[in-house]
Amino acid sequence: MPVSIQFRQALGKLVLPALILVACGVILLGKADRALVERLRMRTADLLSPAYALVEWPQEKLRWLSGNLQDIRNLEAENIRLRAENASLRHWYDVAAALADENATLKANLHWIPDNAPSFVTGRVVRDTSGLYARAVLLAVNPETALAKGGIALDGAGLVGRVTEVGRRSARVLLITDSSSRLPVTLEASHAAAIMAGDNSPMPRIIFYPQDNVPIEGERVVTNGEIENLPAGLPVGHVHYLRPGLPVVVPAAALDHVDTLRIFNYEDSIAPPDAPGRVPLPAVGRTMVLPSQFQINQDRGLHG
Repeated sequence: MPVSIQFRQALGKLVLPALILVACGVILLGKADRALVERLRMRTADLLSPAYALVEWPQEKLRWLSGNLQDIRNLEAENIRLRAENASLRHWYDVAAALADENATLKANLHWIPDNAPSFVTGRVVRDTSGLYARAVLLAVNPETALAKGGIALDGAGLVGRVTEVGRRSARVLLITDSSSRLPVTLEASHAAAIMAGDNSPMPRIIFYPQDNVPIEGERVVTNGEIENLPAGLPVGHVHYLRPGLPVVVPAAALDHVDTLRIFNYEDSIAPPDAPGRVPLPAVGRTMVLPSQFQINQDRGLHG
């Protein structure tokens, strides 16, 4: 049946208003009977799901094929890299084995006395941002554990902090990044002594180092043993310059996510012997008694 041009133009003008009316009707129907609209929507989705799966299947196959082709193209380069790493690891294994044998021979010739292994306890860490310190964690310990203040907290990579408070079931560990933390350290490459000072940032600063022996970028930082119960040689981190003249320490330990810590007791690791003729210090509140050769005869006075 032929349709006149005027009728087709009028019909074209009515399409948009009709679609608007249908959309408004669907919206009103959804407001009036939401359950009905939901059932209709789900039935429509069920009817179209095979078509969706049919369209998705070629796309998945194309992605799988593209990924395999990419892996095959990179396989040769990956094999070359792995062979180079394997050769490097084999070389360093031989070097490490030779150094270990040489070290054992030298220790045997020198009659080397190894250091006493310190005792330690392991505990689970609970985050604690309250209290006197801004950077501290709370360590849950067994009530029967003999834990004392001054213990050294280490993780698998390096120094974490020191025990400052001990309770029956918990202990607070002050992190090296806290503003209250001050530790004497040694810079291994430059052989310089310095102070590592926390400032509540992730990287403590290096202060009081020799001006003629400035820290070197990337050199290791270790403890120097100047503090009681803190032995020398414990790894702390490495030097990094935030800007010229501002060296900081990038901690070796993962201080942003501490889960488990080991608390070492180095108190009895090194005990100095008594010096001959040493006068012991008096106890608090008591008078020191001098040896007989230094006592003054009250009858003769100072000049005899």
